[in-house]
Amino acid sequence: MLLIKNAKIVNADGVSDKLQDILIEDGKIVKIGVNLKADGYQSIDVAGKYASPGFIDLHAHFRQPGHEYKETIETGSKAAAKGGYTTVFCMPNTKPPIDNIALVDFVIREGKRVGLVNVYPIGAVTKGQQDEELTDMFEMHKTGCLMLSDDGKSVNNSQVMRMALQYSQMVGVLISEHCEDQLLSKSGVMNEGYFSTLLGMKGDPVVSETTIISRDIELAYYLGCRIHFAHVSTKRSVELIRRAKVDGVKVSAEACPHHFSLSDKEIKSFNTHFKVKPPLRSEVDVEAVKTGLKDGTIDCIATDHAPHSQEEKELDFDQAPSGMVGLETAFALGVTELVSKGVLTLTQLIDKMSASPARIVGLDKKGKIAEGMDADITIFDADKEWEVIAKDFASKSKNSPFIGKKLKGLVIATICNGKQTYA
Repeated sequence: MLLIKNAKIVNADGVSDKLQDILIEDGKIVKIGVNLKADGYQSIDVAGKYASPGFIDLHAHFRQPGHEYKETIETGSKAAAKGGYTTVFCMPNTKPPIDNIALVDFVIREGKRVGLVNVYPIGAVTKGQQDEELTDMFEMHKTGCLMLSDDGKSVNNSQVMRMALQYSQMVGVLISEHCEDQLLSKSGVMNEGYFSTLLGMKGDPVVSETTIISRDIELAYYLGCRIHFAHVSTKRSVELIRRAKVDGVKVSAEACPHHFSLSDKEIKSFNTHFKVKPPLRSEVDVEAVKTGLKDGTIDCIATDHAPHSQEEKELDFDQAPSGMVGLETAFALGVTELVSKGVLTLTQLIDKMSASPARIVGLDKKGKIAEGMDADITIFDADKEWEVIAKDFASKSKNSPFIGKKLKGLVIATICNGKQTYA
């Protein structure tokens, strides 16, 4: 039982015009009002700070099982709670991949044991992520998967992807596609363009992403089914998705903070923390991603939180793995790069980080602060400036390109299922 006092409630549809109290019982919001009294309740006075629905991340890597030296469900959950997240969807490219109900059940049980955020496993589309045989989508969905993906790679076999979409439609589970034609991207380590030529680095071309997006839009249109595109990074991708929505294709898309905050010119430093997949694109692409977020072409913001050890990231740029941690900086980057620069309003940012992800996966009791909804709440100061310091990360890995950068927007507290999980 918890009482949050004097909060400025912000939902996707607006900000409250007065400070309000939020009364929580048994993990649910039971009453919202002014000067509420609740004897015997734990009380938190947030003194006029914002209270939003808890952030939901549709794309993160907690690395367990198999790569616990990078991250675990426990350390990933701590990072998520510190970043204001209350629900996280974990990608299946673990070792072994999450392609059966035993591993799905393991992730769910471990997430509940830790108890800091709601952890949803994303099951693999194909067995072993080998692009050959479909997993048992029905059983994985029944066990707890709301999404499926072969993230880390695309489902490159078009016939397998067609069957996957057909079966996912029957089962009622959403497929999230990592858009990369690996025959085109090959060994590319950065965006193919001016800076890859300047630096003499192997490029990953825009068309490696847009080829898969184009194919999957056509499949979704032909079959009349849903598809979700992960970490959209290019201007052309945004244009294709925008047109697909006009045509009535059931498509949704996410963008990552690094793809609206950084461009490929950063690679001049040869800092491997800037190496990510899809790679940082041109400044034209960065602006297009922002426009896509603003006009609704891109539905939500996801972190693609991808921890790697210091030893791995100290390898040469060509050899170092792609990826960066993102759960603890995503909200502040949204405030700094989008809200403060007039791309989104604060309510629109909350929509992209909470309400919209909840709609995409059908979490109808999350994504809004209202009576009867789950008590997943993020308390934040939208004006507070802070510096990103490596040793302060709750994540086991520290591979962030934003270390040393000052950001605006600080999470003060996180409440998940009515329990304070970060302060």
